Amino acid sequence: MSAWRLSIVAPVLNERELIEPFLRQLRARAGAAEIIVADGGSTDGTAEAARPLCDRLVVARASRAQQMNAGAAAASGDALWFLHVDSQIPENAVAEMQRAIERGAVGGYFRIQLPKDNFIYRLTDSFAHYAGFVLRIRCGDHGFFCRRDAFEAIGGFPNAPLMEDVEFYRALRRRGKVVALSARLRLSPRRYEKVGATRLTLAYGLIATLYALGLPLGTLAKIYRRTCEA
Repeated sequence: MSAWRLSIVAPVLNERELIEPFLRQLRARAGAAEIIVADGGSTDGTAEAARPLCDRLVVARASRAQQMNAGAAAASGDALWFLHVDSQIPENAVAEMQRAIERGAVGGYFRIQLPKDNFIYRLTDSFAHYAGFVLRIRCGDHGFFCRRDAFEAIGGFPNAPLMEDVEFYRALRRRGKVVALSARLRLSPRRYEKVGATRLTLAYGLIATLYALGLPLGTLAKIYRRTCEA
């Protein structure tokens, strides 16, 4: 890649509390990257708070896949980075992504870390990483990045009832080398605390296993609603 032009796409829906600190840390740590917020029709002032802190604000139907696709369509960069609003990025993240792509990767992802010391969070960190190798699964909270041409060749994120991020990850792997970076994204434990850390960890593990065994996405979506929503 002769130039390094990075666009960051953040899908959001009613994230007024998190959007400003999230965008400020992106600006501080991602340098000159283009920041695009893809709003799913927030009603709590998220879009209004985001507008002065991002380069572009796009509005799409409240579907993470459609929001990320809309953000990518509006992006000007030749590399794309998809981030959740409850993540904190490491200071060396952009440099690591650039190095990976310049060395021939079509994309990659980061390891995650939940900022808590109890056992269930460390189990979650480890399961998400090592089980991902066995099951060939990575989820969107790992901060996928990729070359724009690879994204377009795949056709973006599929409009699926669940696991659209995993489907995208598997499609990206078929395009070429996908790397795991050493830097870690720190994720908010808010969802675990709301649903229950043990319950959510076990539910995620069950859904990932059933997905790898080939259960239909519609069936997995029903299991997700029963087990992962408070």
